[in-house]
Amino acid sequence: MSDYRSGYEYYRKACEEHGLEPINFHYFILNLSHEQLDTYNERAQQKRGRNEFAS
Repeated sequence: MSDYRSGYEYYRKACEEHGLEPINFHYFILNLSHEQLDTYNERAQQKRGRNEFAS
């Protein structure tokens, strides 16, 4: 199984940017498909160097 923590961090920060309450990590893993989880991880890796959510 992949490590989805970086994808979760990307998801959490995106929720905060849009004024949404993120679900916790456990539900993030249980409720998203592998495709969705992989997409969040890919986006997190792409954004890692850009500091998209930096204040």
